[in-house]
Amino acid sequence: MQMSSVRNPLAGLRELGIDNVANIHYQLSPEELAEQTVASKQGVYTDTGALAVNTGEYTGRSPKDKFIVKDSITSNSVNWTDFNNPISEENFDRLYSKITRYFSGKEVWVRDCYACADKKYRINIRVITELPWSNLFAYNMFLRPSEEELENLHADWTVIQAPGCLADPATDGTRQQNFSVVNFTKKMIIIGGSAYTGEIKKGIFTILNFVLPYNKNVLSMHCSANIGEKGDTAIFFGLSGTGKTTLSADPARKLIGDDEHGWTATNVFNFEGGCYAKVIDLSEEKEPQIFRAVREGALLENIMFFPGTNKVDYTDKTITENTRVSYPLNYIDNALEPSIGGVPKNIFFLTADAYGVLPPISKLSPGQAMYQFISGYTAKVAGTEAGVTEPKSTFSACFGAPFMPLHPAQYAQMLGEKMRENKANVWLINTGWTGGAYGTGSRIKLAYTRAMITAALNGSLDNETFHTHPVFGYSIPHHCEGVPDELLDPRNTWEDKAAYDAQVKKLAEQFIRNFEKFADAADAEILAATPII
Repeated sequence: MQMSSVRNPLAGLRELGIDNVANIHYQLSPEELAEQTVASKQGVYTDTGALAVNTGEYTGRSPKDKFIVKDSITSNSVNWTDFNNPISEENFDRLYSKITRYFSGKEVWVRDCYACADKKYRINIRVITELPWSNLFAYNMFLRPSEEELENLHADWTVIQAPGCLADPATDGTRQQNFSVVNFTKKMIIIGGSAYTGEIKKGIFTILNFVLPYNKNVLSMHCSANIGEKGDTAIFFGLSGTGKTTLSADPARKLIGDDEHGWTATNVFNFEGGCYAKVIDLSEEKEPQIFRAVREGALLENIMFFPGTNKVDYTDKTITENTRVSYPLNYIDNALEPSIGGVPKNIFFLTADAYGVLPPISKLSPGQAMYQFISGYTAKVAGTEAGVTEPKSTFSACFGAPFMPLHPAQYAQMLGEKMRENKANVWLINTGWTGGAYGTGSRIKLAYTRAMITAALNGSLDNETFHTHPVFGYSIPHHCEGVPDELLDPRNTWEDKAAYDAQVKKLAEQFIRNFEKFADAADAEILAATPII
């Protein structure tokens, strides 16, 4: 049995009902976990020394198979939706018994870690996994206690992941064989049927999105954050693929974190100890910091190699477009440690508008900011099917609906209060298309997006004049250093102005329809930000 000298994990497993295991691997190093993965033919090394694995059937999260136990804590507080699916205490107990019995006779990997860089809000986590590379993911993504801290570390929450343990929908109350279940009373997360590591990460994010706003008056946010030399913090909200990780990894600013943060009365702090970046089309030229982080200790998921080599082909989407890499935060050269910054001066809402109608940068009023935050809009390319060029709109409240157990209005109200208290500027950044929709127009250059964000951060846009978008009401600058003036107003970039006007109207109608379900909880200022058709 391999275990740390400071802890005896066997007793802890027995307390959980996990008994008769073949071997316990406790708190192993990244090198040991990678070696075990390769030795068991579950993964291979790339030419940079990173470990590459295939997560199997699931190459992304399965939001409709995520459940929250409905009990005295959650019954009247959770916003029950398609993403916050209720499951009974009895069904949880049945699944829990199944997953703990599953480990009998098997090897088990155990890791103690924690979340929340601000010690006032720290939660200790024990992660128990069926696979060594899943444990490497936990090492990369959560904060790592010292040997001294391990002496007295007591787990506040337990995560158990067993991809080979399948549910029986007929008797277990699940939708299908895979499941991810959060139990706030027992402080446990159980994951079965899926090896996708993001389920572990987002399970912890889900509990923090409940506990911190509900009990601690801390706004939990699906955002990245960085800080400038003068101590000015910026946060970046956005759905997957909009550029959160890319744009926060700025060589001129220190990285606080790339995905999950809390905003208190005095600071913004990272929940995590690592980054989980998309690597589709990754290049050293466009994203040098992320590219250089793919090295020994990093974990690549579902990538492909150039034929006959162990060199990653980042353009290959054969398995999935959701190719990923996890690595510790300190793999980014200018990462801030501890990952805590001041209250933000600038807030960026990122959207990859594949319709090509939103401005590349615009300034939002408080009401518009809240409307946009509750909407959580982006538009994705429809897919790789031949002949399909029509984009598909996605609205995800608070830019993270699948992980938000409370009603979106509660998070929005907290954000609005903090924005006003700290007089933060709010900017909408379109990282998507210009000159037409996907298939006609072109993607806005990353260099232009970086120039616009820099101008917002250094205050140069404060001296520019603005005009108002006729439908959405956003304030659009006439000039931004480093960006062609004609690019700033999206209508100017379309050859067919009537086609642009029609596309704007179509998108505005989608915003209005989506917001109908939130209208009753929105105040007059937010409702006044509704697009005008």
